[in-house]
Amino acid sequence: MRASWLLLVHENGEVLEGERPLAPAAFAIHSVIHRMRPDVVAAVHMHSVYGRAFSTLGKLIDPLTQDACAFYEDHVLFDSYAGPVFEIDESERIARTLGGAKAAILKSHGLLTVGQSVEEAAWWFISMDDVCRVQLLAEAAGKPQPIDPATARRTAEVNGSPYAGRVVFEMLFEKLAGEQPDLLD
Repeated sequence: MRASWLLLVHENGEVLEGERPLAPAAFAIHSVIHRMRPDVVAAVHMHSVYGRAFSTLGKLIDPLTQDACAFYEDHVLFDSYAGPVFEIDESERIARTLGGAKAAILKSHGLLTVGQSVEEAAWWFISMDDVCRVQLLAEAAGKPQPIDPATARRTAEVNGSPYAGRVVFEMLFEKLAGEQPDLLD
């Protein structure tokens, strides 16, 4: 992905900045989330390998690791897959299910994260995909032992804050921009 691939889109679907075509399904989901969640500055949704694999299980992420605790009691499962999302009513169901959470697992589809900044939303997606990978590996190896609820909540307060999401992404971005200068073209 490169900066030049991004689009700035008006709430009516008009592309204001960027050269690539607007994906109708992406617009349907993102526009409704922004309309229904005025606190959301950015939403990230992709069909990542680990997110798609985990989404087929039809369950939430368990608090198995410190990183997973960032999503403890702050993510939801949208368990109604009806094909690609082109209809506003389907997007509204996703947004209602998301509620005030930072992330959603879209069953048989992928992951969706939101944030009060682009950095935060991006970090939650990167982290959530990795957390899905770790849980898939742990469950394949045996019966993982979750972190107790009180510890998971305390950990979520620190690791799951908007500040934490933004700061961690900023550090990652600086590293990536240094290694891949064409990222910013």
